Amino acid sequence: MTPHDTPGDGPIVVAALYKFVSLPDYEALREPLLDAMRRHDVKGTLLLAEEGVNGTVSGTRDAIDALLGWLRSDPRLADLEHKESRAQAQPFYRTKVKLKREIVTLGVDGVDPNRRVGTYVEPEQWNDLISDPEVLLIDTRNDYEVEIGTFEGAVDPKTRSFREFPEYVQAHYDPAKHKKVAMFCTGGIRCEKASSYMLEQGFEEVYHLKGGILKYLETVPEQASRWRGDCFVFDNRVTVRHDLSEGDFDQCHACRRPISAEDQRSPCYEPGISCPHCWDNLPEKTRAGARERQRQIELAKARGEAHPIGRDPRTGQNG
Repeated sequence: MTPHDTPGDGPIVVAALYKFVSLPDYEALREPLLDAMRRHDVKGTLLLAEEGVNGTVSGTRDAIDALLGWLRSDPRLADLEHKESRAQAQPFYRTKVKLKREIVTLGVDGVDPNRRVGTYVEPEQWNDLISDPEVLLIDTRNDYEVEIGTFEGAVDPKTRSFREFPEYVQAHYDPAKHKKVAMFCTGGIRCEKASSYMLEQGFEEVYHLKGGILKYLETVPEQASRWRGDCFVFDNRVTVRHDLSEGDFDQCHACRRPISAEDQRSPCYEPGISCPHCWDNLPEKTRAGARERQRQIELAKARGEAHPIGRDPRTGQNG
């Protein structure tokens, strides 16, 4: 498959990318990177930190190629890898570059994938590895992501955020008993950090899926796949199928969980405000924020204006 044989369908290319690399000047990179994205009309969010770069962006074929070329012109990012899929319409509304302490937040000091990381496993070899009965297979993603799709035989830690992963490992696993550990996540970035953390905790054989689920779905034929369900993605497509086409899930804008057609038929579902997963536990402040956000969306639609996606009602931050 050539770089232009992008899986999925639609005129918009969606590129997920990350690289752990020392960027001591990351703050100075923000404005030039933002300018490059805007110049080529690339939407989405990229995170910069001293430990590297991470994010998902979308645009035309030429726009994505231009941005990737700009990034790779920095010798430190010359070997930057990315995964691609397609969308019928822009899956992002804004163009953002954010400065962060970590490009993926584990919250444990001293964990450095630039210094120590687990063994990468290519998608073509992944099935053989996870077929080994001695391998403990862990899905490092959040609970709502695991619910809609995962690999056969994978353990669901039922974590609500990646910050909970270290506590989960300490409570459930022992380096003396669990000799072989394999992990996976959406694009590969969480597993870089998770594998580094587990090696620091004394686990000896730690493996992770190179390029994550998205690279596996792009590479492994569906008839040979050990993947079951859809894969959650962090854009307006919500999920993708095995062929990386857009899935059938929508998203609750109050709790951000993926919702099925069945969820939308529930009396607990109110578009933009609540769903069966959150209707009985949303704080009133969050619910009020969701109502206002939905009101603005409906007003914008009525006026034929651009979709005013912005503030996340859970946090009050732009998302």
